[in-house]
Amino acid sequence: MNTFTLIFLAALAISISVRIWLAQRHLRYVASHRDAVPAAFSDAITLTQHHKAADYTLAKTRLSFLQIVVETSLLLAFTLGGGLQWLDNALSGVFASEMTRNILLIGSVMVIAAAIELPLDLYRKFVIENRFGFNALTPKRFFIDLLMQTTIGVLLGLPLLFVVLWLMQAAGDLWWLYTWLVWVGFNLTLLAIYPTFIAPLFNRFEPMENGTLKSRIEQLLQKCGFTAQGLFVMDGSKRSSHGNAYFTGFGKTKRIVLFDTLLKHLEADEVEAVLAHELGHFKRRHVVKRMAWVFAASLVFLWVLNWLMTQTWFFNGLNVTSQNTGMALVLFFLVLPVFTFLLQPLSSLYSRKHEFEADQYAAVQTQAHSLISALIKLYRDNASTLTPDPLYAMFYNSHPDAQQRIARLQIAVHN
Repeated sequence: MNTFTLIFLAALAISISVRIWLAQRHLRYVASHRDAVPAAFSDAITLTQHHKAADYTLAKTRLSFLQIVVETSLLLAFTLGGGLQWLDNALSGVFASEMTRNILLIGSVMVIAAAIELPLDLYRKFVIENRFGFNALTPKRFFIDLLMQTTIGVLLGLPLLFVVLWLMQAAGDLWWLYTWLVWVGFNLTLLAIYPTFIAPLFNRFEPMENGTLKSRIEQLLQKCGFTAQGLFVMDGSKRSSHGNAYFTGFGKTKRIVLFDTLLKHLEADEVEAVLAHELGHFKRRHVVKRMAWVFAASLVFLWVLNWLMTQTWFFNGLNVTSQNTGMALVLFFLVLPVFTFLLQPLSSLYSRKHEFEADQYAAVQTQAHSLISALIKLYRDNASTLTPDPLYAMFYNSHPDAQQRIARLQIAVHN
C-alpha cells in the first residue's frame, strides 16, 4: 500500500460520506415538508399531487444509497481487489496483440459494469416509474433499446477507441493533443448526425401539423432570429409520460423537438413560453459555452493522463502491475470521478445560472405568466419535488428549484 493508495481511499471515503450525508438530508427535508404545499403553489397543486412528488423523490433518493454501494464495490473490485489485473492477465494468455488486449480489457470493464448496474436500471424503470404512473416501456422495448444502444455504441465507439489507443502508442509525447483533436471532431460529428441518423432509430419524429400553435411558434422563431431544419413532434409517450422540449444538432441540422406528452398537457401560450426558454439557451450561447468548458476540461484531463501513465506509483497504488496504455486509460476514467466529485457544485451552479438566463429571455420574448403556468404544470405532471433540501439542490441540481424560478418570474410579471 503506497501513498497514492491512501490518497485514493481518503478521496473515496470523502466522496461516499458526502453523497450519503446529502442523500440523508434530502430524505429528511422532503419528508418533513411532505404535508404542506408551498404557499406559492397552493392554488395550482393539490396536497395529493404534492404527496406524490414527495414520495417519488423519496423513492429515487433511497435507491441512490444502493447505487452508491454498487458503484463503490465495483470500483474497489476492479482496482484494489485486483479485478483489472486479473482481466489483463487472462487476456494476455489468449491474445498476442497488445491492441487487441487493450480493446478487450476496456470493453470487458464496460460490459461488466453495465451488467452489474442493469438490475438497478430495471428497478428504476419497472418498479419506481411504474409505481408513480410514468413508465410506458415494456420489457421487450427496454431490451430492444438496450440492444440498439449497445450496437450503436460499438459501431461508433470501437473505431474511436482504436484511434485513441493507436495515438497513445504511436504519436509520441503529444499524443494527448492529437487525441483531444480527434475527440473534439468526433463529438461535433456526432452532434451533427444525431438528429438525422441516430434519434429516428429510437423515436418517430413527425413534422408539426399546420395550425395555430405552429403559426405561433414560427412567429416566435422569426422574432428571435432562429432558423431550423424543421419543427417536429416526438412520440415520447411510448416510453414515458414525462414531457420535454429540446433543440438538437447545429448549423443546417438544427431541429426543434417537442414531446407529444408536452403538447398534451400545455396550452399553446405555455408551449410557446417553454420553447422560448429553450431558445434562450441558444441565444445566450449556453450550449457553445458548455461544450467549450467540456472540451477545455478534456484537454486538461488528457494531459494529466499523459503524465500519470509514466508514473509507476499510479498503477501500483491501484494494485495494478501492467503499465500498458489500455490499463492506464481504464484506470484513469475509473478513478477520475472520485477526485473530481467535489467540483460538482460548481458545475451545478453554472447550469442553474444558464437556466435563470433562459427564463429571463423567455419572459421578454413571450409572457412571463405563461412560463410560470407551464413550469407549474411540468413540476406537477413530472412529480418534481417543490421542497428539495437546499444543500442537496445546491450540490446536484442543474435547474433552480421551483420556488426560486417562480419568484424571479413573478418579478418579471410585475415589471
